[in-house]
Amino acid sequence: MANIDEIRNGIIDKILQISDRDYLLALFKLVDNSSVVADKYKLTEEHKLLLEMSEADIKYNRVISQNDLDKMDTEWLKGM
Repeated sequence: MANIDEIRNGIIDKILQISDRDYLLALFKLVDNSSVVADKYKLTEEHKLLLEMSEADIKYNRVISQNDLDKMDTEWLKGM
């Protein structure tokens, strides 16, 4: 499946090939009237607290590498 950038670039490539003025105007109106809204998230106080805690963990180097985490997961799964 194509990612967003590939889809967008594909659309742009096709638009660049169109020479019909009326078709382009109609397409422009369609795109101009669409309600594209940037994704915004309303965070709860709990979410904000978790993000602050994560930032503190990073600041004070309370982190582990992905490799170490994978090893811990493997060991945990073996114990099940």
